[in-house]
Amino acid sequence: MWISTYTRALQRQIERESHSIYPDPVVRARKAVVRKGRENYLCLLNFQEQVNSAQLGNGDLIGLGLAARWARASRDGDMTGGDFPAWLPTLFAIAPSNQAGPSNLVDRRGECIHAGCQHYRVCFIEKAVRASKRADIVIANHALVLTQAAFDGARAARGLKGDNETTAIKRIVFDEGHHLFDAADSAFSAALSGAESAELRRWIRGPEGRGRRGRGLETRLLDILGDREGARQALTAVLHAATALPGEGWSGRIAPPDGQVNPIGPIETYLVAVIEQLRARASDRGGGAEQGLQCAARPAVDLVRERAGEAARALAGVEAPLLALARQLEDVLDEDAEHLAPSERARIEGALRGLDRRARMTLPAWRSILKAIEEDAEDDPEFVDWFEATFLYGRVVDAACRRHWVDPTEPLRAAVLSPAHGVLVTSATLTDPALDDPFALAEMRTGAARLPQAPKVLRLVSPFDYASNARAFVVTDVNKEDPRQVSAAMRELFLAANGGGLGLFTAIRRLKAVHERIAAPLADKGLALYAQHVDPLEAGALVDIFRAEEDACLLGTDAIRDGVDVPGRSLRLLVFDRVPWPRPDVLHKARRQRFGGKGYDDSVARGRISQAFGRLIRRADDKGVFVMLDAAAPTRLFSSLPEGVTIQRMGLVEVIEATAAFLSDVAS
Repeated sequence: MWISTYTRALQRQIERESHSIYPDPVVRARKAVVRKGRENYLCLLNFQEQVNSAQLGNGDLIGLGLAARWARASRDGDMTGGDFPAWLPTLFAIAPSNQAGPSNLVDRRGECIHAGCQHYRVCFIEKAVRASKRADIVIANHALVLTQAAFDGARAARGLKGDNETTAIKRIVFDEGHHLFDAADSAFSAALSGAESAELRRWIRGPEGRGRRGRGLETRLLDILGDREGARQALTAVLHAATALPGEGWSGRIAPPDGQVNPIGPIETYLVAVIEQLRARASDRGGGAEQGLQCAARPAVDLVRERAGEAARALAGVEAPLLALARQLEDVLDEDAEHLAPSERARIEGALRGLDRRARMTLPAWRSILKAIEEDAEDDPEFVDWFEATFLYGRVVDAACRRHWVDPTEPLRAAVLSPAHGVLVTSATLTDPALDDPFALAEMRTGAARLPQAPKVLRLVSPFDYASNARAFVVTDVNKEDPRQVSAAMRELFLAANGGGLGLFTAIRRLKAVHERIAAPLADKGLALYAQHVDPLEAGALVDIFRAEEDACLLGTDAIRDGVDVPGRSLRLLVFDRVPWPRPDVLHKARRQRFGGKGYDDSVARGRISQAFGRLIRRADDKGVFVMLDAAAPTRLFSSLPEGVTIQRMGLVEVIEATAAFLSDVAS
């Protein structure tokens, strides 16, 4: 049984809860296994290379020593949400490229050499893979399950077996099922960007700049290929073709601060044309520096169409030798089957997985997008294509052409739901009581509506006494557009509750503005303030600190809002800066048109508000106050709150007094 949830923090939570099934920790460690993507675990080969560099004076030797002590004591080597101290890399004034942290020590580069690594038998990643094959319960996340399903589905379509890193995923529980739609949207989409294409070049050619670490295809495969001339020729051709992809310094060439662009190669040239079209057609509505620019990919201007064709031909030049190389490795598995040792076979299969993902999934998807742009094809009603520019500190740092399904539950149904023996989708916010059929939206967003048989549904009433233990307010006299007023309101509410406050924001820029204004006043009153996107810790570590320090306060965005478990008095006040409407981008507009217009927006916002409210009352004896600082919040958005909770609209002073009075016994 695979149990899939949305975040790494929730994986930890479910693993902790599994003690009710397996009280013996030794048995539990064997029966219930947490499974994450390879990019979450310490790579011992990367660690060894980092240590060697540090011993020569180029690195964080003390931090690496502490990381080594952690590695010896770690249960599973999980660096991003496990038992790794996320604050460790921040202790020393070391450049990010040399820090002893996840960014340098995990296998996020797709460079694993599998059985060719001297640490293969003790590798944390391989241990997790082996343990998940033997376990009764595998606790995974949506991203891993759906990405794996997409990959296995693509291989199955060609008559190949699935990825041997996961056992057959046939019985699945999707916890936090309201996120299944977004997870499928991410897993079954494609994006041709500067960062992604540069990453492909690095994966093929290895590090090309001074001080860069990594392992290219030649390093990983040359000894496997032996004296096979055809395979070596294919490898040489791949290395040469990859020079057409963006190389070191690509971002500064396609969008330099002085505006003097200097692209190298067809991909960079194409991205420059995309940025020009974005600037000509997109409107940032005042938020470009934070959210970027977007515009529909078609109709494209003549320059973009011309350069799309050149980029497509360059990608085809990379794809062909990659496919030839993959076929050569498949021949090795076939022709040398009786002579291959298990370790050699595992290494070749590992290399084939990487080649398959790029040569048979990523590159064809990119070329398909470019072909549609070059030919100015009519829009496919099933897909949305758009251009996008990403900003950092006010300037463009990347550009992309993206393709998403309008309804990603179609590939979700085909790759996951239909092949499964059984799927259970659970969430506290699956239903929408404002609709005639409260499960209609859930069936649509989980793909259940696409199945030949109607799903079985069950709605359970919460055992908590919300009428007595919760209050909900909308503040009527705070201007949500004025950061000073929002900051003052949040500060006074946190003080009224004497800490235990969670501030939720729909934009990082507004979160940082509020943090800057209220951190010192709260500290003067003895209340610690932590903030996502400000403190150099991942969301799970911040929540752990917030949970442990009962009178601390925390500011966060979506990752904090959804699926965080903080029972008890540590969380007794929740403040929203404004209604969490969906962002009106190109993709959302297409879905809004497909799924019901304004009613679709309402359903999304209702679900987010309900999810946030659910963070407050986690136990029967919890008490909590919910505050919305958006006076324009429509009453209809609060219909999804638990029965017994009534929204009260008041001025800020009245809400502060009511909050202090209601929480007086909790904060004492």
